[in-house]
Amino acid sequence: MTESSRISLFAVIAAALLALALAFMAVSIKTGLLQFRDSDRVVSVKGLAERTVEADLALWPINFTVLGDSLDVLQSDIDAQQDLIRSYLLLKGFAEQDLQLSMPKITDQHANLYGNNLPPQRYRAEVTVLVRTGDIQRVKEGMQSVGELVKSGVALTQSYEHQPQFLFTQLNAIKPEMIAEATREARAAADQFARDAGAEVGSIRRASQGYFSIEDVDQYTPETKKVRVVTSVDYILR
Repeated sequence: MTESSRISLFAVIAAALLALALAFMAVSIKTGLLQFRDSDRVVSVKGLAERTVEADLALWPINFTVLGDSLDVLQSDIDAQQDLIRSYLLLKGFAEQDLQLSMPKITDQHANLYGNNLPPQRYRAEVTVLVRTGDIQRVKEGMQSVGELVKSGVALTQSYEHQPQFLFTQLNAIKPEMIAEATREARAAADQFARDAGAEVGSIRRASQGYFSIEDVDQYTPETKKVRVVTSVDYILR
């Protein structure tokens, strides 16, 4: 091959490579411009799903206090009052497996006091009997008639720590339907926005699921809950 032929061949190859490079750059620029255009035409919407449900688990702590001058007498009184509470609950229709007895919290009231300010009884015990059941209505009825325990001599105490709780534990069973509902609501909002803007909704660019919240419907019916979830979706507009 002559020198001139080799030069011509190199020129052809160089021209072909240059053409390929230019074509690749054109495609890249076009793709970038399309992406840039799409990034400017995005609508961000939120979809809400709410559902009212009934609690399926009740935790009812029955707290009482016992005072005494000796530990053996104190324990005897604790046992007596626990038996009264147990009998009351069984009479109301609760089962043995619904009841849980806690260890008493005993305080020596004379431990760090001196002189004439000592309480009459040296020891103070706080005890809790916990009712754990799915029978919500039975718990409500038992709470309404708890005065019977006071009449029988049980010194019931109330505190923020020992408040009844009504819980909904079946969230996983309704999660898929609620997420689907929230997503449909988000799509409907995007469709409405697109119609108003003279555009069409394209594919999803980004989506995020909010956390599920479970709250009381109101303070008077804690056994009725409102479950809520918000889904955020970004759609590309065409």
